[in-house]
Amino acid sequence: MENLHEVLKKEKYKKIKFKVTKTQHLAIKVKINGVSGNFILDTGASNSCVGFESVEHFELLTKKSKTKAAGAGGTGMRTQISKQNLLQLGSWKNTDFSLVIFDLSHVNEALRQYRAKPVHGIIGADVLLEGKAIIDYFNHYLYLK
Repeated sequence: MENLHEVLKKEKYKKIKFKVTKTQHLAIKVKINGVSGNFILDTGASNSCVGFESVEHFELLTKKSKTKAAGAGGTGMRTQISKQNLLQLGSWKNTDFSLVIFDLSHVNEALRQYRAKPVHGIIGADVLLEGKAIIDYFNHYLYLK
């Protein structure tokens, strides 16, 4: 039987390495508008997001949003939206990507308590669905088409 990588390569999937942190999160490097950042790969997050404190870092243009975010940090958190961004994970790209902007301080505070690196944001199901994601947990690779 062919190995997973060879099969997915034939199907035009891009292979992206991730790391499992000491907090058991999946850490992945992401570029937004050409700027690198540290993100958590989260299959339970519906949308990819960036923290308010990283808006300037990624040169994001934001607009107010009526949508309220909910997650491990609570519910009813105010959000903004940033549209038409270049998102890149490894060699996989999306040239017209929208991001939710909200307060990630509770996530980073929890990471700091475990002496883990803070993150700029979260990659969610929007990317995973669009990229027809396959996650190889054993070898620590995300595959996107």
